[in-house]
Amino acid sequence: MHIVSRRDDDDPGLPLKLWPCSNGEFVPPPLDTFRREAMRRARQLSDDAARRLGWSRRRFLRSSCGLAAGLVALQSCSDDQAASGGAPSTTARRAPGTSGAAQPPTTPGGTFSVPPEAVTEPEVATTVVRATEAVIDVQNHFLDYELHPEGTDFGSGFPQASCGEADARDCFSVGWWSELVFRQSDTAMAVLSAIPVVGEANPLSIDAMERGRAVANELCGDERVLIQAQAVPDVGPIDAALEAMAAVAEFHQLSGWKVYTHSPNGWFLDDHDPDLPAVGEAFLAHVEAIGPPVVAVHKGLAGGSQYASPVDIGPAAARHPGISFLVYHSGFEHAVHEGPYDPDGGGVDRLVRSLADTGLAPGSNVYAELGSTWRRVMGDPDQAAHVLGKLLLAVGEDNVLWGTDSIWYGSPQDQIAALRSFEIAPQLQEQFGYPALTPEVKAKILGGNAARLLGVEPPAAACTPPGEGDAAGEESALGNVTLGPVSRRDVLRAFVSEHPWVV
Repeated sequence: MHIVSRRDDDDPGLPLKLWPCSNGEFVPPPLDTFRREAMRRARQLSDDAARRLGWSRRRFLRSSCGLAAGLVALQSCSDDQAASGGAPSTTARRAPGTSGAAQPPTTPGGTFSVPPEAVTEPEVATTVVRATEAVIDVQNHFLDYELHPEGTDFGSGFPQASCGEADARDCFSVGWWSELVFRQSDTAMAVLSAIPVVGEANPLSIDAMERGRAVANELCGDERVLIQAQAVPDVGPIDAALEAMAAVAEFHQLSGWKVYTHSPNGWFLDDHDPDLPAVGEAFLAHVEAIGPPVVAVHKGLAGGSQYASPVDIGPAAARHPGISFLVYHSGFEHAVHEGPYDPDGGGVDRLVRSLADTGLAPGSNVYAELGSTWRRVMGDPDQAAHVLGKLLLAVGEDNVLWGTDSIWYGSPQDQIAALRSFEIAPQLQEQFGYPALTPEVKAKILGGNAARLLGVEPPAAACTPPGEGDAAGEESALGNVTLGPVSRRDVLRAFVSEHPWVV
């Protein structure tokens, strides 16, 4: 693997990555004023702190102090936005009672609890941004073009494609994945999850996953990787698809099954649409028969495809209480601004509504996963608070799962740090009944819930080979620059030809 930085040696980029980008399955929104100002403040705060510490810019921005500075800057913008009732100001806030104030001061719906001294004291920063709890990432991917040299160029529109390799396909290798996930983040265990490519063209086949498991085991010296097998009940005769599932289950140790109801065709888990292939019930019955009884299904983040709606989750889960349903992305859509639950709303509200209409209570067999969803909303504390609050109410604090969609966005360490420091404001708890996001609840989300669901005992610590990195997380091998498509044009040019459901 060839490690390449897209910035010069003196400036690796901000470690809290707020630039909008796509995992290739949606058009990223433009950079808004709020995030732009947060990045400006983070840059200024980082430069000032590096001078005070006598550190180079490179060292600071690759340290835990640098990541803490990003969170402090983001919280500063959020405080100013709440106080002004609008976009964050680049000037000092008006004193209370002075003329020209647009609205009475309020407080943000979500906050990042980071002490100011974390910016200049590495020991304090470490306690904020480095995980002490076990982190289990239930949605990971890589693309193995060494094993599948003729595989579909699936990753051309993903952020990681801009890593700097001469051949962009090399950016998705098992080497890059193990480096970014296990050596540059606090991830202790990861679940490899299938992608929507069928047959020999699939660069994340079950054999590729086994190779990834072996590479991680060799790197870390223990068992850290679980795999999900791909199921495609909507491709070809259903009997043949079910037989293929049984063959895979016989020869591989699986943690679950992965399906896409919007690709390559359209179908639903509950077969509620008579105009679509009635394969959902047959697939779920077969899962019950052969195991493992875990189904991960992509819902949301599909360019608005009706077949990626979580409308079928409640009915399917109620009909099959012995199966655990992992709802990847939790129905989130970038086009929907998440606020309080709206019975007629889109995005995450669709999942909440499906469970409520079916009478499934929190703690049932439905799990809400945060891959790509958290990466987007962590830059908008109010949205982040509503997304987490609604999911905690709908599925319960034992049923929200950590996932990042890694390797698509590079290292997930900034996402981990943002969740560890995030809190739902008391006024939102009081107004909407959201539970407090306590350290105990966050530990469940980051790994405890997945460990219980998957029946695993996670390693006591993350995998960092001796001599690489330190307690403050300094001098990581890569820069922090946000990779990949950041505009509608980028996504449409690079991705839609292979993934027509994006349009």
